[in-house]
This record gives sequence, C-alpha cells and structure tokens, in this order.
Amino acid sequence: MPLQIVTVPCRTDNYAFLLHDDDTGATALVDAPEAAPLVEALRQRGWPLDEVWITHHHGDHVEGLPGLRDAFPGLRVTGAASDAKRLPPLDRQVEPGGSFPFAGHDVRVIDVSGHTIGHLAYHLPDARAAFTADSLMALGCGRLFEGDAATMWNSLRRLAALPDDTVIYSGHEYTAANARFALTIEPGNDALRDRAARVEAARARGEPTVPSTLAEEKATNPFLRAHLLEMKRSLDMQRSDDVAVFAEIRARKDRF
Repeated sequence: MPLQIVTVPCRTDNYAFLLHDDDTGATALVDAPEAAPLVEALRQRGWPLDEVWITHHHGDHVEGLPGLRDAFPGLRVTGAASDAKRLPPLDRQVEPGGSFPFAGHDVRVIDVSGHTIGHLAYHLPDARAAFTADSLMALGCGRLFEGDAATMWNSLRRLAALPDDTVIYSGHEYTAANARFALTIEPGNDALRDRAARVEAARARGEPTVPSTLAEEKATNPFLRAHLLEMKRSLDMQRSDDVAVFAEIRARKDRF
C-alpha cells in the first residue's frame, strides 16, 4: 500500500511529517510544532488529518495541537503512556515494544529516551521509515536534558539495529552545524566530508537535509560510531568502553 510522507518545516528549525495512505485516504502527523503550516500543507493537498503521534513532551513538538484539534474535530492523539502526565491529552497511550495500526500499516513503538525520559520513536517497517525526532538526528543526536549517556547510547543502538535502508525522519534542521562538529571528531572520514559538502550545498539552495538514511548515519554520524575502533583511536580512547566514548562526543558537542 503506497504511503506518501511529506516534510513540513515549522517554527524556526522544526520539522513535522505528514503520512498519507493513498488507498484509504487516511493521514497521520508526527509531532505538532505549530498549527498554521500544517493546516496549510493539508489544505493544499486536500488531505484530512486523522491522527497525531507525539514523540515527546517538549513544547516545540506539541504546541500546535490545540489549533489542529480546532481545525480537525475528532483528531486522535497518540503518545507515551509513561509520560502522559506531561503530554497534551491523549486518545491512545502506547508502550515501547508495542505497536498500533495505521491504514493497514504496522507502527512499532521504540523507547529512545535520553533527550527526555519517555521519548518515543515510531517505526513503519513496510514503509522503511522511522520518526526519531530529537533522539537520532541527521549527523547528531539530541542533548541529554533528562537521560544520561548510557540511556541515550542504548536508545541509539536500538535504532541502529533497524535495517540500513530505513529512512530517518528527525525533528530539526541542525545538520550543517552537526556536520561541522563531526568533522572535528573524524576529519579523515571520506564519507563524512562528502556528506558535509552535500549538506552545505543543499542549505545554500534552501533545501532541507532531513530525512537521511540509517546507512548514511552509520557511516558519518559520530554519535552512532562510538563503538568503532577508528572512532576510539580518533579520540585517543582505545581502552574506553562505548558509553564513555559516546559521553565524550556528547560533551564535546555541548561545548562546540
């Protein structure tokens, strides 16, 4: 069954994502940074809005919900059962390891805590798509506002276990800055240098750099590469465990 996925820029640098099933006409949204651009994107396409799947409680991912509920009465909102007290009112509460259906597609729920505790990612295997918001990001990962390095590293490893052709839809346009930082960590990574050049060219044209593929992230994203010997050598941390290396990379990015 064909599924269209549309990236919608919101606020200053947020992205939200519309998923439209051509066979059923159903439309879902991942995160709701603000209502107006989402309502306009739906209006232009003549699509309804049936569901919203929230990844985490931060305002830049939920503040558009009241306006969307006004525009689309009967809208069904999904989010983490464990974080329901911090989220807008939920019509469906989900747990990591569970799944739910959308227009004949299986939506799998993954715990990606670290940026926040209770942060979820949504994986649609048949569409080869994962919506990761502020966990795994293009050439980066979210700041550790609530979780620790081990929590985020374990979350990233869960995402890294998905098929390499999975398309990663993350929540912000931070890729150019992330690329500049990544080059300070692995300046000899040819794949990274090539990607950084493509990112700069895309931004110069005003084009988004999200989504990316998991294979791209594995080859170039320093936060996914903390377990690799070449990364440990680059940081002079050959004898350190993976979590310690990840923590060092995250600390350097926080100071960058």
